[in-house]
Amino acid sequence: MTQETAVLSAKPEMALESAAVRKVFVKTYGCQMNVYDSDRMTDALAKDGYVATDVMEDADLVLLNTCHIREKAAEKVYSALGRLRELKKKKAGEGREMMIGVAGCVAQAEGDEILRRAPAVDLVIGPQTYHRLPEALKRVKRGERVLETDYAIEDKFEHLPAPDKAKTRARGVTAFLTVQEGCDKFCTFCVVPYTRGSEVSRPVAQIVSEAQKLVDGGVREITLLGQNVNAWHGSGPNGEKWGLGELLHRLSEIEGLARLRYTTSHPRDMDDSLIAAHRDLPQLMPYLHLPIQSGSNRILKAMNRRHTTAEYIALIARIKAARPDLALSGDFIVGFPGETDEDFADTLSLVETVGYAQAFSFKYSTRPGTPGADLEDQVPEDVKANRLERLQALLLKQQHAFAEQCVGKTIDLLLEKPGRMPGQLIGRSPWLQSVNVDAKSSQIGDIIRVRITGTGPNSLFAEVVS
Repeated sequence: MTQETAVLSAKPEMALESAAVRKVFVKTYGCQMNVYDSDRMTDALAKDGYVATDVMEDADLVLLNTCHIREKAAEKVYSALGRLRELKKKKAGEGREMMIGVAGCVAQAEGDEILRRAPAVDLVIGPQTYHRLPEALKRVKRGERVLETDYAIEDKFEHLPAPDKAKTRARGVTAFLTVQEGCDKFCTFCVVPYTRGSEVSRPVAQIVSEAQKLVDGGVREITLLGQNVNAWHGSGPNGEKWGLGELLHRLSEIEGLARLRYTTSHPRDMDDSLIAAHRDLPQLMPYLHLPIQSGSNRILKAMNRRHTTAEYIALIARIKAARPDLALSGDFIVGFPGETDEDFADTLSLVETVGYAQAFSFKYSTRPGTPGADLEDQVPEDVKANRLERLQALLLKQQHAFAEQCVGKTIDLLLEKPGRMPGQLIGRSPWLQSVNVDAKSSQIGDIIRVRITGTGPNSLFAEVVS
C-alpha cells in the first residue's frame, strides 16, 4: 500500500506574501502505522502553520515516510532520492529551495548510510522522534544536515498534536489509531524490533481522548494499530494494567463510534479477555488478522514464532466458538531458509484446514541485521517463486469462495466514499470487503442495510434493503 499526503507551510511573519509560502509533500510507503504516522507528522506541521499541497514538483520540502519490511525497501528509497536530487537541482537552478527528508523505518535502520549515500538529503528522522520534526526543520534552515533517530525518553504521543476536527472530516469516516509500538518477539525474519524498538503501550486515557476527538470529527470506525497490537498493556485510570479486551470495551462506550477493528496480532497474545470481546461487543467487527507465517512446525521454530500449528488451529477454534461469523486473514512467508517441499506442503495443508477470507503472502527476503539473514540453506529464488504462485492461487480461491458465500446475505454497510460510477458509493462490510451500492453522497458515514447481489474480482455488489 502506498499513500500520499501533503502539507503547506508559511512563516507567520510572511504569511501574506505568496512568495514566502512553503509547501511540504509527504509520501507514505508501507503499513497502516506509517499512514497514521504521516497523518501525525502532517498535524505537527499544521500546528506550526502548515497547509496542504499534493504536487511534489511544487514542494519546498519532500518527506519520504519509509518502510523496511520487504525486500529492497532501502533501494527503493535511494531510487526515489535519486529522482528528488534531480528535482532539487532543477529548482535550485530556478532560484527555488527544496529540502528533502527521510522518515520511518529505513531512516531508523540506515540513517548514517542515507546521509552518506544521498548528499541531497537534509533531514533523517526516525519513527520515535516525529514530535521533534518542527525543531529539526528549523535546524535544517540554519544550514545543518539533521540525523534525529535516537529513541526519545519522552513520549512522542504526548507531544504530537491531537487530531483536528476539520482534518479528520477531510480524511474520511474511518481512521487508524496507534495504541502500541515495537515488538519483543524477535522473529528471526523480522526487522521491527530493530527499527521500532521494544514494545511500548500508550495509556488508556491518551487513547480514549484521541478516539473521542476522531469521533467528534465524524469518524465512525477506528482500527487500533500496533506492530503487535494484542500485546498492548496500557495503564488504566488508577495505574493498573489493562489488556486489549478491556480497552475495546472502554472504546465501545464512546457514543457515535459504530465499529472497532485492530491489527496486527500475534497468536501468543490472544488472551481470554480479548476472545470474550469478540463475543460480547457488537462494535468489534467479525474480522481478525492473525498471521502464522508457515504451516510447518519446524519452520515456525526456526522463525522463533514460539507456537505450533496445532496451537494456532486450536486458538482459531476458540475464537470462532466465541464469534461464529468471524472471517480470518493471515500472513505467510514462503522460502524461509531450510524450507523443504514437505514444509511447504504443510503450509498448503494448514491453509486448507483453516480457510482464509483474505491473506497476504510473500517470498522470504533477507533483512540485514536479523538472525534469518545469517542462516544457511537459503532457498533458490525460482523455488520461492513457484511456491508463492501455488500458495497465492489457493488463497485467492479461498477469498473468492468466501465472497461467493456472502451473496444473498443482508449486512450492515458503512458507506465510506464515492464509487467509480455516478450515484454509486463504496462501503466496507463487517469482514472488510469493499462493497459497491447505489446511494447518495450525503449518506457517506451512514450505516445502511444492504443485500449482497454479486461479486467482482476485488469487491462485492449490493442493493439497499428498505
